[in-house]
Amino acid sequence: MAAYMIIYARIHDRDKFISEYAPAAAALVEKFGGRYVLRAPGADVLEGSVEPNGSVVISEWPDKAAAEAFWNSAEYAAAKQLRNGVADVEVLLVDAPRIND
Repeated sequence: MAAYMIIYARIHDRDKFISEYAPAAAALVEKFGGRYVLRAPGADVLEGSVEPNGSVVISEWPDKAAAEAFWNSAEYAAAKQLRNGVADVEVLLVDAPRIND
């Protein structure tokens, strides 16, 4: 069953985030079998306690195991270091059962 990783990021240094972390993470998403569905800045918060104007990233994975292999890999651990002090993130991983069949 497909899984989705949903990330809400408050980016403090967009230039550094885009030039350093984003390309490293994107290469690993592809390597581990994921694909981006959405990458967009400026999210409006309609309800809840997250700060407005954050960026949202949604990636689709073959299953939770593939997403977890990416997330827990040594390669991604190194890439995550590139966002230290650059962005604060909230990350969710959810199975995606088909609901429109």
